[in-house]
Amino acid sequence: MVAPLTPNTQAILLLTAPLIAGRSETSLELLTLSEYNRLARLLREKQKQPADLIGSDAAETVELAAAVFGRARLESLLGRGFLLSQAVDCWSARAIWVVSRADSVYPRRIKARLKEDAPPVLYGCGKATLPDTGGLAVVGSRHVDDELIGYTENVGRLAAEARRTVVSGGAKGIDRAAMHGALQAGGIVVGVMSDSLERAALARDNREPLTDHKLAVISPYDPAAGFNVGHAMQRNKIVYALADAALVVTSDFEKGGTWAGAIEQLERLHFVPVFVHNGAKAGAGNAALLQHGALPWPNPHDGVEFREALSAAAAAVAAEPKQETLSLVLREGPPPPTTETKPKPVLVADAPATTLSPADELLQTVRGILSRELPEPRTEAEVAELLAISKPQAKVWLGKLVEAGVLEKIPKPTRYRTATTVGRLL
Repeated sequence: MVAPLTPNTQAILLLTAPLIAGRSETSLELLTLSEYNRLARLLREKQKQPADLIGSDAAETVELAAAVFGRARLESLLGRGFLLSQAVDCWSARAIWVVSRADSVYPRRIKARLKEDAPPVLYGCGKATLPDTGGLAVVGSRHVDDELIGYTENVGRLAAEARRTVVSGGAKGIDRAAMHGALQAGGIVVGVMSDSLERAALARDNREPLTDHKLAVISPYDPAAGFNVGHAMQRNKIVYALADAALVVTSDFEKGGTWAGAIEQLERLHFVPVFVHNGAKAGAGNAALLQHGALPWPNPHDGVEFREALSAAAAAVAAEPKQETLSLVLREGPPPPTTETKPKPVLVADAPATTLSPADELLQTVRGILSRELPEPRTEAEVAELLAISKPQAKVWLGKLVEAGVLEKIPKPTRYRTATTVGRLL
């Protein structure tokens, strides 16, 4: 059974959503994301909420917003109640739910990481709490051979064995292979769709995992919307935002959505550590992503090793601020009165005292890889090749791990191996 829309979500849908309901497009001038953000700030300043724009006492709030967005435009959008009811009937028949940024069930990770870029509404099918379970985002090209499909399905199976969610984009190729592998092994999957959510909700292969709470599919776009390149690119942010870490299985060099999404994550967003498959068929883009700060995927062999590969990511996610501290959280009632307080220090009760810097998180990941891969001694050059990094960087990391007692250094010739008694944690 689909939960009824909250009044806030009803108002936000009227203002921002096309309400396609079988039609290909809308002729109305919907509020853009930036315009909706402006409206949200305006309402919050006046201790109001979106729901105050509809209902019998809406005149004052509509007047307030009309001064900014125009009365005729607002009244046209807010007057689509009948069309909204038709759309809701259509969604309910397909078990599609809708939540907005004003709802407490809106995914915390999306709101906390994307902030004002978080979509005003999300459509979904399946258990609504699954998108906030973290896990591994798996992304890659659409057109790949059977070998890479098999490799990616195995990644999904290992995630299931490790009890970690797989987050992917639902596109053919790598996305679907990761999702299929996880579901076949009884794992949890979240698919972030850029189009055709309605079709995914009705697909025969999805019925059982949706019913068994193993699969949730979500989208910031109308469930009946078709493919759009811009939507597919924007969807990448949500895939990364929902995860603890990401794996790029294969990417073209300097082109395509996989490359663009990974570069944006590595150079600007920094939501999660980004791993890349480092095999022969990974693609020229993967080698280049290593130079931009991506990490080589350690190719874990079982669930235990899979969890170890994500340990650094878990530390980073644990240090996230609570969503209630964000300025864009739209409360169900007026905000509490403010008092003069001193700014909080960085390390407070909301974040563990063991919060690691990005450099230390990276070193922790390297520690896990080398602890497992160096039972037999290896030279600096061999370690650099293993990690796909430069020799100077390998030397720095090896020195730190020797100092920590994780590795031991063997002279003449100089080599490194896992210490007999592993020392302190970094």
